[in-house]
Amino acid sequence: MKEIEILLEALKDPDEDVRSDATQALWQIWFSQKGVAGLQTLQRAQVLLESGEATEAEAVLSELIEQLPDFAEAWNRRAVLYFVRQQYRKAIADCQKAIELNPIHFGAWHGLGLSYAARGEYRDAIAAFRQALEIQPYAIENQRLILECTAKLS
Repeated sequence: MKEIEILLEALKDPDEDVRSDATQALWQIWFSQKGVAGLQTLQRAQVLLESGEATEAEAVLSELIEQLPDFAEAWNRRAVLYFVRQQYRKAIADCQKAIELNPIHFGAWHGLGLSYAARGEYRDAIAAFRQALEIQPYAIENQRLILECTAKLS
């Protein structure tokens, strides 16, 4: 866990290269959490999704989640799939599960915010984007989305 704490601190570094390296390292850790087999299954699902075979990608991810229910990135990847398919309630549920398993998963917090915003639930979206910013304070995209959601509330 020491490595993750160092990477989390690096996300707050003023140097963009340091932040970028830390971000990539965290994604690498999360994708590799369940070894080569888990990583390859995530990659297979991504290839299916990118080639327009979303139903097959969903089946692959759902099976992976069934086999490895504590694999946060599998939940997060399925949330992305649901978001792309505009199944926002399902995306929210999977983001929440990913966050439950990995509370520092800025990607899942971001996805949760996007899913809430897509449903017009702007207060919940803002709260999720703020959580993501706690972890990744220089993430301009989340700052922009908070402003957008705040404008839609007024």
